Amino acid sequence: MSHTNPVDADTIRITKLFPTPIASVSVPDYLNLNAQLRDAILRRAAETTGVSHSNEGGWQSAEDFSEWSGPAGQALIAFGQSFVNQLSAVISPEHGLIEANLQWTFSAWANISTQGHSNSLHGHPGSYWSGVYWVDDGHEFPAAEVSGEIVFHDPRGLMPTLLSPSVRMKIEGCLSAGLSHKINPTSGTFLIFPSWLLHAVNRYDGQGTRISVAFNFAV
Repeated sequence: MSHTNPVDADTIRITKLFPTPIASVSVPDYLNLNAQLRDAILRRAAETTGVSHSNEGGWQSAEDFSEWSGPAGQALIAFGQSFVNQLSAVISPEHGLIEANLQWTFSAWANISTQGHSNSLHGHPGSYWSGVYWVDDGHEFPAAEVSGEIVFHDPRGLMPTLLSPSVRMKIEGCLSAGLSHKINPTSGTFLIFPSWLLHAVNRYDGQGTRISVAFNFAV
């Protein structure tokens, strides 16, 4: 005669390995900052033809944002450098893990998208952290459907969903295994993520003008 010994859920210990951070923060006084950045970026776009990398349509500046963005651009760059220091630590032979106070090298460029524009799937080789700051999310028309989300792809690939699409891991933070994660742009928000994390930007279908600044940080 067999006996069933059900597992007591309270006795299960779970270790969640290899978390991938995506950090966001609202920049203080972003309305005033964004007004200055918007003017500088639109002026630059009127003066130059821009470049093409992952962007499918729209305008993208060269990686020289710091040279023409003025005091507002310098303030945003300084904020970004402080932000990545808050997200980083340094291993010291003498003291172990200590807070980072690094002078990050960086590149930065501006982006302008209107209806129908998007960015293809890509990563940012040669850097440690990457980020985006939304100067104008283009949502000034409330009736328009939200679109143009930044999409992060699971670095584990599609395997969890290909094996059994209806089965999920009943573990906090693991329900989305094999799926992509979308974040809706919001004016004044600065987003930081590991540079190796593949991401894309969905087609923007709004009636406005979406303006952002992208960053790479390295040491």
